[in-house]
Amino acid sequence: MFKKLLGALLLAVTFATPVLAAEGGMEWDRAPDRVNHLASLQNGAKLFVNYCLNCHSASSMRYNKLTELGLTEEQIKENLLFTGDKVGELMHVAMSPADAKAWFGAAPPDLSVIARAKAENMGMNGTDYIYTYLRTFYRDTSRPLGWNNLVFPNVGMPHALWTLQGPRELTTVDIHPVEKDGKQEWHKITTKVDSEGFKSVVSEEPLPEYHGSASSHSTLAYLNPANQAEYDNDVADLTAFLGWMSEPEQLLRKKLGVWVLLFLGLFFVVAWRLNASYWKHVK
Repeated sequence: MFKKLLGALLLAVTFATPVLAAEGGMEWDRAPDRVNHLASLQNGAKLFVNYCLNCHSASSMRYNKLTELGLTEEQIKENLLFTGDKVGELMHVAMSPADAKAWFGAAPPDLSVIARAKAENMGMNGTDYIYTYLRTFYRDTSRPLGWNNLVFPNVGMPHALWTLQGPRELTTVDIHPVEKDGKQEWHKITTKVDSEGFKSVVSEEPLPEYHGSASSHSTLAYLNPANQAEYDNDVADLTAFLGWMSEPEQLLRKKLGVWVLLFLGLFFVVAWRLNASYWKHVK
């Protein structure tokens, strides 16, 4: 019985892995694990209220829940409440869904459980998605709001943190086939989107000896590299807060999970020996 159960588990993992690999898209960066670091969570809460809560609500979270991050109700009132809300109220936005749809084309999603909603089954955490997404915005004059994103191409959201991030340039190297004189040739085309969002072709060269497949690789470069470490740190804190908000009791859940597994392991040993004792005279 045990061998059959183990075989079924291995079979499930074997079939699940190719599915995850075949999903495609840009690879997510691993977000720093700061869900148990109070200073990071407090800074993330400040960034969320100042930059995200203007458009995105968190209707499953109350302001006074932030006391679990080491903040007092007085600190929450003075630093995180700007609309006259009471400390026991939910984190709603003043913008109506109708106005949001008119301005952005769709109402911005509620971020209460966004970290869990973006998680892959048996894959990377939703915090990895958020951490990568917030660090891959770039200016694009071809978009209605003037911004684009590598993780979410043609996103309908402006870059709320652009003042923290500073100017960047996007360089993209594409390798694809080109029809010329009735023949197919492979070309390598390098394009650049400058810090103002204007796109230009830097170079184009044929690859007569190329025998691979089409590919595209994009790189974002800070014009002021000193901004990168500070911005990445702020995004890591904001990501940690969104991860905590999606499940404030996750640390307790993980601690309980360890004890539950230990109990089940002990129970398995007892049940195994009892089973052997009951059936030892049966042939």
